Amino acid sequence: MKLTHYGHACVLVELSGDNGIIRILFDPGGYSRDFEHVVDLDAVFLTHAHADHVDGERLGKLLADNPAAELVLNAHTQAALAGLGDIAPSRMRIVGPGSTFVLRGVRGEVVGGDHACIHAALPIVPNNGYIIDGSLLHPGDALDAPTGSVDVLLLPIGGPWMKIGEAIDYLRTVAPRLAVPIHQAGLAPAHQKMHCGLLRDLAPEGTEIAVLEHGVSQDVGTSQ
Repeated sequence: MKLTHYGHACVLVELSGDNGIIRILFDPGGYSRDFEHVVDLDAVFLTHAHADHVDGERLGKLLADNPAAELVLNAHTQAALAGLGDIAPSRMRIVGPGSTFVLRGVRGEVVGGDHACIHAALPIVPNNGYIIDGSLLHPGDALDAPTGSVDVLLLPIGGPWMKIGEAIDYLRTVAPRLAVPIHQAGLAPAHQKMHCGLLRDLAPEGTEIAVLEHGVSQDVGTSQ
């Protein structure tokens, strides 16, 4: 498995499918950069409709440059993108919590359901967490633990809906082989470093923390 982090929650995942390498891009949002030139995508997965997870204008260009790519999202995000135009319904796969599907021979599963609470005065929006091929979890903006084990966790480390202690507890609950910090754009560099240091110090035994260099593909292996 190869991962490329384009900042914040945007990650390119490349893994083996029935017909070669499958390329999935998660959450191309407003705080991320350099994903605009990614091509040969099989799918774009959106966890929810917040602007830091989906930049509608750049998403339109990304899909135009990747005409074979499916757009996987929940119904709330689909409605939020309605004004974008030009995305054919046939390219959209609408999924929600409990859904399972197969994309180019790779199994997908939707977990979670709601964005973590920012404040009781604000509405809660639907949030899809995605487990890909039974091995990688992108939880979006929630810390819902999967029912089974996962090999690689894309781990949020900062946001108005969370604190680092919650990320540490989540990491200990999921206990993956590898955790990759994401959702960090709102943190100052000093706080990013501090949070990642805390994760390394307090990770469960057998879990590695890998901070990816921006825009650089890294082979993270598999548990097999």
